Amino acid sequence: MAATLRDVALLAGVSAKTASNVINDRPHVKPSTREKVEAAIAALAYRPNLTARQLKYGRSGFLTLAIPQIDWPYFAELAARLTEAATEAGYVLLLEVTRADQVAERALMNGVPGKPDGLIFSPLSLSAAEIADRSDATPMVLLGERAVPTMHDHVSVDSVAAGRAITEHLMAIGRTRIAAIGRLSTSGTASVRMAGYHEALDAAGRPRRPEYEQGVGDYLREEGKTAMQRLLALPEPPDAVFAFNDLMAIGALQACREAGVRVPEDVAVAGFDNIAETAYTAPTLTTVEPDLGVLTREVLRLMLGRIEGTRTEAETVHVPWRIVVRQSTGG
Repeated sequence: MAATLRDVALLAGVSAKTASNVINDRPHVKPSTREKVEAAIAALAYRPNLTARQLKYGRSGFLTLAIPQIDWPYFAELAARLTEAATEAGYVLLLEVTRADQVAERALMNGVPGKPDGLIFSPLSLSAAEIADRSDATPMVLLGERAVPTMHDHVSVDSVAAGRAITEHLMAIGRTRIAAIGRLSTSGTASVRMAGYHEALDAAGRPRRPEYEQGVGDYLREEGKTAMQRLLALPEPPDAVFAFNDLMAIGALQACREAGVRVPEDVAVAGFDNIAETAYTAPTLTTVEPDLGVLTREVLRLMLGRIEGTRTEAETVHVPWRIVVRQSTGG
């Protein structure tokens, strides 16, 4: 049978109230006492009774993370980090995969299955107006580089600044014909990364060349490869490419290999996200690295503040990022 709170208290030699204080991370518990209770929890493989918690505090002990894909490495790593952080905070993280379907995203935003205590949501298909019309009162923290209503907490990377910086890096290594691969969209992540790309070109007095802005249907390796093949087939192909995520950049590298185009000698390639695979491509890939550690901490801070009632004002948080220069741009 599953261990109970009383079992933990007996093994640790403390009262049930003291054991509960440790489990709920309340202050004013002696370090030595906390250590004994935590050892008992580990020995008994104790898990809190979430049903009892819900009855007593009106909380489920669950958080839901809604992301567009789980097989994209960026979202897989994000889910892993948030799961670990939620566990440390005493919550179980449930996963919903929307596949960026507008109907699925709208339904989720207006009524999360299982009634969790909070929703961490990365929508790709919803407009700011649709998010503003949300009818569900479950605390929500939004992820992603997009415009969101001011009444909601939002954690993101400043992709305009990052997109501009990576384009400026390509200019700084002497490239003059710089292309972009990504969705050609007026909203969401693609629009802000494209805005940064345009800002860098405009500031340097470089023309915007429509044939160098290659649209894709999805942010996948095969889409990046196909877009790169179109670029290489131009009468004047680019000498640098900024792909809006690492998967597409990896596809672009493959297109170059198959065409006998040298990277970075003939064309430099850069991506975005710094997924683990980028350190092992041939050549290794230059990319923008968001600080997922800060992102995770900020998401949990905002969410727990909402759940516990210690925060009422919405916050927008931009997490740090850096450019990781590798062989694909001469690093």
